[in-house]
Amino acid sequence: MNALAATRPDFAAIAAWIPQGASVLDLGCGDGSLLRHLQETRQTRGYGVEISDTKLVAAIRNGVNVIQGDLESGLSGFEDGAFDYVLLSQTLQAMRHTEELVREMLRVGREGIVSFPNFGYWHARFDVLRGYMPVSEELPYQWYNTPNIHLCTLKDFEILCRDLDIRILDRRVMTNGREISALPNLRGAMAVYRFQRA
Repeated sequence: MNALAATRPDFAAIAAWIPQGASVLDLGCGDGSLLRHLQETRQTRGYGVEISDTKLVAAIRNGVNVIQGDLESGLSGFEDGAFDYVLLSQTLQAMRHTEELVREMLRVGREGIVSFPNFGYWHARFDVLRGYMPVSEELPYQWYNTPNIHLCTLKDFEILCRDLDIRILDRRVMTNGREISALPNLRGAMAVYRFQRA
């Protein structure tokens, strides 16, 4: 397992849902750690999409196929149903056109998987009550330099799926790498969802 994969509990949750040999498109793939992890553990094939020059070079060095592209411009370069799974790991909250991107994920892939920090987590709520924007492992930026523009809770994401006629197939909610089952919207720091068109 590569070093970053060992520190990202959402990687294990995502990998558990992806069968051996599946085709995968990883949107906002960063340095390619998730794709590499899936290649090593699930023998997947596929591509990453990344806008940053520095991260693009890192992904190539990580041995994954990567295309430079801006997710805000959509996924028009990909055919309908081109992939088994389309992933958006820790990137949803940084997207301006969230609804359109989620729709595009399900046009290009049979299923979508997203992971995001849960703004409903009790620690985040407590920080706001104290008068501060939350800063944590899942939300590591200060308010003035954060790329996050659409923070949401588990309930918010589930309402979005309902409104877009998307069926949630599975959900994992975690804090410090441990799965949370009781009061997940309050006690979970990170969420991972698997979904498809209803």
